[in-house]
Amino acid sequence: MILKNLSKNFYINSLIVFLVYSLDRISKLYIIYLDKNNLNSDIFTSTYLNITLIWNRGVAFGLFSFDKNNFYNLLSAVIAFLIFVLLMMAIKNSGLKRYSLLIIIGGALGNLHDRLFFSAVPDFIDFHIGDFHWFIFNVSDIFITVGVIGMILLEIVVNNKTNVNKKI
Repeated sequence: MILKNLSKNFYINSLIVFLVYSLDRISKLYIIYLDKNNLNSDIFTSTYLNITLIWNRGVAFGLFSFDKNNFYNLLSAVIAFLIFVLLMMAIKNSGLKRYSLLIIIGGALGNLHDRLFFSAVPDFIDFHIGDFHWFIFNVSDIFITVGVIGMILLEIVVNNKTNVNKKI
């Protein structure tokens, strides 16, 4: 059953994950390259947007940063397991739900790659208004966020339709 679902639209699904992953890798490698050439982490500065390289050892948006290797490795293993679970969910779903899951997987793979090879995730997009700065993030985080928002909206719409049908 899973193999049948896997072969259906396999190339399109793989392409989505690959494109998200590739956009993330290209953006991070370019920012790392610029950082090395500029000899500092302030690559671009403007009124509302800074491009500043930081190395995130935490979970998401720099939350729960830590230096303990065992806990970091455990967290990376949990993330890898969650990517596998998301892949199984994507295989079993269709339509927008599948595509939302696929872009989450692509983004999560990008960040997992950095965790494995750099022991940290390079974040560089810094939106701010005056002295208020949002969490610094990267392209993978954008795709993960869009995918999660898509999943939330789909659940709201599906639950709304189900509730309307139950009332009728």
